[in-house]
Amino acid sequence: MANTEGTWLTINDYSQFKNISISTIRRHIKANLVKWRNIEGKYHIWTASKAEDIETRKEGEILSYRLEIQRLELENRKLSEELSELRMLVNIYENQTTETNEIRQ
Repeated sequence: MANTEGTWLTINDYSQFKNISISTIRRHIKANLVKWRNIEGKYHIWTASKAEDIETRKEGEILSYRLEIQRLELENRKLSEELSELRMLVNIYENQTTETNEIRQ
C-alpha cells in the first residue's frame, strides 16, 4: 500500500524544510533522487510530510527566530547602555586630565 499522505513543495520551500541548498535539490531532481514534477515551469518536490506538519514546523521556526530577535535586542540594549557609561567615564577622565594640566601650568 503506497503512502499517499504528503504534499508537493516548491524548491525553495523544500530547501528550507530539509535545510539543504537549492543547487543540491536541483542535482537530486536531475539524478531522479527525489519525486518531482514540473507545474507551470516550476519544480515541485514530493514530501511524505503532511502540509499541517510543515506549517507547524514553520511556525516553530518563526517562534524561535522571534525569540532570538528578542534576545539580540535585549543584548543590544545592554551593550548600548554599557557603551554610554564608558563614554561618560572617558569624558570624566578627559576633563580631570585637562583640569590637572591647567593647574600645573
